[in-house]
Amino acid sequence: MNALINPDPASSSIPNIKPRQFTQSKLQTSLQIPSKHGDRWTRRKNRLTIRVVLDWATTDELGPPESGIGNLAISSSYRSLKNPKPNQTVLDAQARVCTGPTQTRPLTEEQALKVLDTILKSAKGELKDEQVSKAQLGAFFAAMTIRANAFPEATQWSEGERHAMNVYWPRLVRALPPDIIFIADPEGSNMGLGTSIGPQYVGNGTSEMRLVGALREVLAGGHLGYEEVQGVLKDVLPFELEDRTLGSVSESLLAALLIGQRMNRETDRELKAYCLAFDDELGSAPVADVRSLTHYGEPYDGNTRYFRSTLFVAAVRSCYGESCLLHGVEWMPPKGGITEEQMLRFIGANTHLSPLQGKKLLEDEEVGFAYISQREAHPSLYSLIGLREHIKKRPPLATAEKVQQFLRARGREAIVAGFYHEGYEEPLLMLMRRRGVHSGLVVKGEEGALSMTTKLRSVNASKGVPVNYCAGFRSLSVVPACELDGVSRESFSLMVNAHEYGFDPTDTPRTDRSVSRNIELGLAALRGEKGPAYDRIVLNAGMVDHLLGCDGAEDISSALDRAREAIDSGKALNRLINYIKISHKV
Repeated sequence: MNALINPDPASSSIPNIKPRQFTQSKLQTSLQIPSKHGDRWTRRKNRLTIRVVLDWATTDELGPPESGIGNLAISSSYRSLKNPKPNQTVLDAQARVCTGPTQTRPLTEEQALKVLDTILKSAKGELKDEQVSKAQLGAFFAAMTIRANAFPEATQWSEGERHAMNVYWPRLVRALPPDIIFIADPEGSNMGLGTSIGPQYVGNGTSEMRLVGALREVLAGGHLGYEEVQGVLKDVLPFELEDRTLGSVSESLLAALLIGQRMNRETDRELKAYCLAFDDELGSAPVADVRSLTHYGEPYDGNTRYFRSTLFVAAVRSCYGESCLLHGVEWMPPKGGITEEQMLRFIGANTHLSPLQGKKLLEDEEVGFAYISQREAHPSLYSLIGLREHIKKRPPLATAEKVQQFLRARGREAIVAGFYHEGYEEPLLMLMRRRGVHSGLVVKGEEGALSMTTKLRSVNASKGVPVNYCAGFRSLSVVPACELDGVSRESFSLMVNAHEYGFDPTDTPRTDRSVSRNIELGLAALRGEKGPAYDRIVLNAGMVDHLLGCDGAEDISSALDRAREAIDSGKALNRLINYIKISHKV
């Protein structure tokens, strides 16, 4: 029996197969892409179909699904069912209080009473289905402690919060474990009810003792040194919620550290420690024999609303020698949106590539780009995904993981990263300089991703850095990145106005967590269908080439024309098809 996969959000008959089991012959019959010439191309230009030819015998041969994903077309389906869900009442409170000195929104008395009552019932075992996890407790009480100790008056405890705590703390202190009491009242003075538990708490085992010592500084609003952060991370990771081994630490303490450092706004040395801590986890990074390599640092938690174009941009740029390395995860909180790994898995590519396998794809003249999952390159950091869902807000890792180099290049290297919150532009560029790359670029794309838009900015746009803001640096040297040291750089910042380069203003295509819709838009564009998705791919490919100082992109119009030619000739689409096939062979 043949099965037809049509990238349509309404379709639910998508076989859940093991991507690595595809053979070359199956893949050659999987993608029915017409020639770019003749009437057939014209007639089917607006029709996008990915055909997977599988009969029941083949399906039986592949074996059972490798995960519990029910519908590969929807991004929310990729969340691991192995991870318990957080308590929603406390999670809503964390969304308000587990944030920065100016963004925190204190709880009302009614809200605070409800949260503390939920925590008390959970601690007493009265909540069966919605237990408050220790990670949630650690994050919530760390936020309350830091607000009390270090935040400005406007974001410290409200009167309602203080009254609610006075009501519930005498009961909570009898029900909560010592690690939570320490986080909530490390000096025994926050709650107005003196207790020696917090001041005397040291943790269990060497790893926890080091973590508790660091956490005392963070809960007071302070910062840690580079070596101190790296030491703690290497002590406690990889983190296992199940089958806890001797020396592991309480998730409450680790959650408190992660959210606490974010709330205190990380220093450069703290971010560098998070960024570089696991560079050598699997040994030295392989070096690809390519003349130019761009590392793409998209937010790992994906897009929930708008078209995510970077996968298709990578296919375009690879056509003229600008190799691209994408990296991320299949699913990541807090947004849990569409990621490159979801898209690649949906179209049948192998998403379990090692860095060495990624190197081979970069060097392959028929491909020229690759995707590496954090799961394969940094398993220690990947082990935190479940914990990160329970702390609600993004930890320092959300910034640092965008500036990774899972591979190196013999030629020029560049890093491009997206950002949303104002103030993270310079820290990201600092990390890129620390990496020693020739060029670096940060982009305020839609949803904090890398996609610059052709949409006109609304007069009612929110304050802060506008969408399409870019900043970065270009090296004035051609020394290989692995030898770069003290090379002078040219810095720049600008607003990209797509209209100035001949693009008609258009609204960004909505995808709304539909992986299939995102794929449909991207493949239609690579087949030459003009429209908003096509324009965004061209804009982002050409502008990145120009801003990074790539060869042949000194003139913006020429850079954009080169990207259009890569699409209109069919080369970019062929690169993507080649990636699907060859990713199973490396």
